[in-house]
Amino acid sequence: MSPDQSPLAGAGPRRPPLPRNPVGSHVPVAGGLHSVGLSYARDLGAEAVQVFVANPRGWATPTGNPAQDEAFRAACAAESIPAYVHAPYLINFGSHTGATVERSVESLRHSLRRGREIGALGVVVHTGSATGGRDRSVALAQVREHLLPLLDELTHDDDPFLLLEPTAGQGASLCSRTWDLGPYFEALDAHPRLGVCLDTCHVFAAGHDLTGPSGAHQTLDLLVDTVGEGRLKLIHANDSLDVVGAHKDRHANIGAGHIGEDPFRALMTHPATAGVPLVIETPGGKEGHATDVERLKKLRDA
Repeated sequence: MSPDQSPLAGAGPRRPPLPRNPVGSHVPVAGGLHSVGLSYARDLGAEAVQVFVANPRGWATPTGNPAQDEAFRAACAAESIPAYVHAPYLINFGSHTGATVERSVESLRHSLRRGREIGALGVVVHTGSATGGRDRSVALAQVREHLLPLLDELTHDDDPFLLLEPTAGQGASLCSRTWDLGPYFEALDAHPRLGVCLDTCHVFAAGHDLTGPSGAHQTLDLLVDTVGEGRLKLIHANDSLDVVGAHKDRHANIGAGHIGEDPFRALMTHPATAGVPLVIETPGGKEGHATDVERLKKLRDA
């Protein structure tokens, strides 16, 4: 039976098939997830969105607006727009300060709950650092103690994945190189709701050279070897203002930094990225974001 002969034929407009790699952007939502955030995304031609559901540099846990939540969720479903939440930057389950760990639990639990309420597929959280001069093993044991229970709370079918985002390798970072995710996953029993968000600027700054004829593919091979197939759920597509291995998290527009355009094209041909959205977090405001979204689409479709 052809699609046109199926029982659903004529039931309404068909959704367009998702591209191999939906390309989108982190979008501002002050004033409304749906009325501001999705309007911004549409203006960019974004095929995926990422949002904050709380002040990214604070500990507040706002309840949100139920009407905006439902409108956002419904529109993303109707338009096949995968949505993601980025948890606040202050979260650090490896901190030597008890108050920071307690607030991290509350903050991430809030982001995961809000992610479910708005239909997000994943909640991105930075992997943190072992502060206070403590050994990494001590910090990872603390990650297990406080983060694993949050993962175990994800029992609903529509709960988001928790997506670990390695950092650029500053200070006592717990995860920056691909293989650092191995001990982190082990600490969390490779939980089935655990995934990875790979930030191209971060991994480049940490020392993985994405340039050259096979740099991007070699990095993705290492990632899959470490965490297994199917764990990569999202890519933060950012060029880097600094050279490889600089350990500096400074994003540049696509093709305007030291990574260049070719590695982004290569990323979108690796088996591990099939179906994985790319979301930009680049400078330049709305005009710069629109340019970067369009550039990534052209690299994908070339």
